[in-house]
Amino acid sequence: MTTVKVIGAGLAGAEAAWQLAQRGIQVALYEMKPHKKSPAHHTDTFAELVCSNSLRGDKIENAVGLLKEELRRLDSLIIACADATRVEAGGCLAVDRQGFSDLVTEKIRSHPNITVISEEVTQVPEGPVIVATGPLTSDALSKAIGAYFGSDYLHFFDAAAPLVTAESVDMDKAWWQSRYDRGTPDYVNCAMNKEQYEAFVAELISAEEAEVHGFEDKRVFEGCMPVEVMARRGQDTLRFGPLKPVGLTDPKTGKEPYAVVQLRQDNAAKSVFNLVGFQTHLKFGEQKRVFSMIPALANAEFVRYGVMHQNTFLQSPKLLDKYYADRRNPLVAFAGQMTGVEGYVESAASGFLASVAMAAKVQGKEIPDFPKETAIGALGLYISDGRIENFQPMNVNFSIIAPLEQRIRKKAEKNLAIANRSLAIIDALKEHI
Repeated sequence: MTTVKVIGAGLAGAEAAWQLAQRGIQVALYEMKPHKKSPAHHTDTFAELVCSNSLRGDKIENAVGLLKEELRRLDSLIIACADATRVEAGGCLAVDRQGFSDLVTEKIRSHPNITVISEEVTQVPEGPVIVATGPLTSDALSKAIGAYFGSDYLHFFDAAAPLVTAESVDMDKAWWQSRYDRGTPDYVNCAMNKEQYEAFVAELISAEEAEVHGFEDKRVFEGCMPVEVMARRGQDTLRFGPLKPVGLTDPKTGKEPYAVVQLRQDNAAKSVFNLVGFQTHLKFGEQKRVFSMIPALANAEFVRYGVMHQNTFLQSPKLLDKYYADRRNPLVAFAGQMTGVEGYVESAASGFLASVAMAAKVQGKEIPDFPKETAIGALGLYISDGRIENFQPMNVNFSIIAPLEQRIRKKAEKNLAIANRSLAIIDALKEHI
């Protein structure tokens, strides 16, 4: 019986291993933890969320919400575990960080068709294999992949936000509400007046950064930009970004504050919160000093400081097909952020598609066609589009999904129509995979 090797037990690797195993295929899942960890990883569990605990918007009128619903209907392990460990976050799907990872680990380790091998892989194995070691691939394997393709990686920098204890937040200076006052009041809002905000920005701009080799502002991925980099782009950049007060009302004044820092719960017990949009690579002492200038966080207890790390990804349009497989060898595939998909859900989607295609190959079946009308298919087509000259990582969005034939003026109605068309295709495809 053929065994498929999956390298890496992050979101893409865990999804890939699960989908292969669910199709009756024996899987050897290689994961270097607990023997070795990257600088951004802290636990021994699988599918560890190293940045935010949010899988972003959950409505199908939103592209990532559509992608989640496609995966949900296709029995995705990652989405099922996210749904099971969900915490309140307004219109977003946020999870209990540790609970989510624990559940994924339990599911993977208990599957009879999956054998977990705890060791570091330092060469690209012979196929059938799916390499899903993520943007934090070890140096040895990173060099081996470069040698395998005979080309250089690209890279960008990624950053994680700090976490604080709930009990250390001064709720006399904060309140519960969701931005735009939509949905349930799931965010703690920490207001700043004009004087406080300007002092905060001044200190943020001048704060001492940790050394990150090769860091340049222009190479920071926009979706995970450090807060200090945003601050340097203009006095009001933060007020129109993560600190925008739109739709929020300070109960003490009855007015919209000048700026607001939002906190989102990071676990089911609501004992830990993360600073929304506060990815950073300031030195730890500077994070404590500057972020404590936020009035409600004056005495905040930081349980984890923000970190910054280099993310590495392939020149996928030149190397991979729409199923994330090597164009030269269809039994060697890649998945996750190393392929240029950006985001937790996108990583899981790449692992799903790579594994469904691999299962068909080893079982002698027809590979299912996920067209550009679906979010899953559109992502695969984006990373494999040889016409792209300056390839950059991308979150799923409606611009890469095939447009409607008819014109719909209102954006929300148009997106909903695209989503409904996609889900009809997915429902039809499900019968054949």
